[in-house]
Amino acid sequence: MERSMKKKLLALAIAGAFAVPAASAMADSGNVTIYGQMRMSYDLVNPGYANNTANGNVDSHNVNKVSDNSSRLGFKGTEDLGNGLSAIWQIESAIHADGDTSTLAGRNTFVGLSGKSWGTVLLGRHDTPYKMATRSLDVFNATIADNRSILGEGYANFDGRQRNVLAYVTPNMNGFTGMIAYVAGGETAYQSSQDKGNAWSLAGVYKNGPWFGSLAYEKHNLGAFGTGTVASPSATLPNLSNKDEHAWKLGLGYKWQAFKLGFVYEDTKDNFGGTTGANGYVNPKNSSDVFGHHAYSFNGAYAFSNNALKVAYTQSGDAGGWDNSGAKMWTVGIDHHFSKRTTIYALYTKLTNDTNNASEIGGRGASTGGIVSDASINPATGALSGASLDSSPSAFSFGINHKF
Repeated sequence: MERSMKKKLLALAIAGAFAVPAASAMADSGNVTIYGQMRMSYDLVNPGYANNTANGNVDSHNVNKVSDNSSRLGFKGTEDLGNGLSAIWQIESAIHADGDTSTLAGRNTFVGLSGKSWGTVLLGRHDTPYKMATRSLDVFNATIADNRSILGEGYANFDGRQRNVLAYVTPNMNGFTGMIAYVAGGETAYQSSQDKGNAWSLAGVYKNGPWFGSLAYEKHNLGAFGTGTVASPSATLPNLSNKDEHAWKLGLGYKWQAFKLGFVYEDTKDNFGGTTGANGYVNPKNSSDVFGHHAYSFNGAYAFSNNALKVAYTQSGDAGGWDNSGAKMWTVGIDHHFSKRTTIYALYTKLTNDTNNASEIGGRGASTGGIVSDASINPATGALSGASLDSSPSAFSFGINHKF
């Protein structure tokens, strides 16, 4: 109770400092909650480049760094509108304590309405249902060993956070929750003949007792020339006019006494293949599905005293357009919980790319990874180039997480 009151008083003090002339309008702001997380680590990284000849070096060199792992500061609140209806809002910002530029409202930021009997509708920037369906199944979530180094890859990035979101979430029905979101394209004034990119994302999640299950689907329509992806509306897509990509994902989890197990299977497909490179990517296999692939991840944790031993293995198969384009990653680690809010950890992770893949460790927070992001692709020939191809990056990471 004392901690909750301190948060409310701090929220009122901040509101008063920035909105003194409107004090009467803020009279009912006592429902504002301030929350956040500081997530920092010291990482010893070996990029593991096999083909890096820059500066005369055939191999890569180790990098020691302090990393921010999705630290955040948020404000949220509700207003009771009567008859079981509430207004809800949230402003959450990334706090890059490692010195990078922080972004106001760059994380889940929205406003909406929530009803006890019919669910929640929100508008803003938010994680997609596809992402939310399995994030709880990654025991190394938001660390350098995040399984999104391999899972969720695609041209516009599956398993991500999007702007321009209109979402609906059902109420909890005996452990089942449904979610659906529409992601609008960028509304920059283009010619009327140009279609704008958009996306649909939906998921069903079941959580009851020791069991967890989820099934999710997401489709990205990339739009016409110059209209960009749903993740970057201002980007140009000279080779992917009116193409699309989609993915589905299954998640399973089980808790038994001190053990926690998780499994995720994902399948992605696209129609990015082309014959000239003018609209679509030429590829060695002459496949219409260029970057689509399947991937899976197993993980487990064993809790004892105030500690937890954790292990994970993630692997992707070949992309549709290239042989030898898969990757695999394994991780071991240990957590020590000083309290419910403060945890320290140590881990080791290693990712091994096939000849035609360029995934990198760090998940979506540090590097997007994947054949699309880290290798240069010639759309007219399908040729790949880049230092990360055939690499085997690895890292030791020692971190601390604190919630407030």
